[in-house]
Amino acid sequence: MIEALIRWSCRHAVIIAAAASVLTVASILAATHLAIDAIPDLTDRQVIVSVDFPGQPAQVVEDQVTFPLASELLSIPGRTVVRANSVYGTAFVYVLFDDATEMRWARQRVAERLQQIQRRLPTGITPVLAADATGVGWIYQYVVSSPNRNLAELRSLQDWSVRNHIMAAEGVADVASLGGFVRSYSVVVEPKRLASLGIA
Repeated sequence: MIEALIRWSCRHAVIIAAAASVLTVASILAATHLAIDAIPDLTDRQVIVSVDFPGQPAQVVEDQVTFPLASELLSIPGRTVVRANSVYGTAFVYVLFDDATEMRWARQRVAERLQQIQRRLPTGITPVLAADATGVGWIYQYVVSSPNRNLAELRSLQDWSVRNHIMAAEGVADVASLGGFVRSYSVVVEPKRLASLGIA
């Protein structure tokens, strides 16, 4: 068969030359318009849901937040896998979709399902969609340090100043803050004082 193909090619050299020319031009055009990534993004098409449940151990987070969320997200059309992870005070649910799934559509379906499940979660707990970015997009890591500030002050500086300026930059999807001590406020209610002031 190969010999017959070679004989045919020799007899029709003009057709072979024309086909080779067309393929060469098409290859050059494709190469000049092809988007080339230094590190191609081979990650799955996924939507990440994160939920903060402050002060709760991992088992409570699993029972009251992670399991109801993962169970509800299993019924989303086009999803391939739902993975969940519970740690102290936080839950993460990863919803993976087919490679042909359009990411806006996937995020919209997950957001709709989160609104439906809100009533099954503990009061004050609101699940949120993580940034529309993958781990391959993690391009820069920095440290905020100062000899004159403690870890709580540095974390506040990161959360309320540095982070906002970086988020304003074009192309930045998210800034993940790690470490330090997150500033929090505790309100201690004294029922007797409230009653003396006429507050129920």
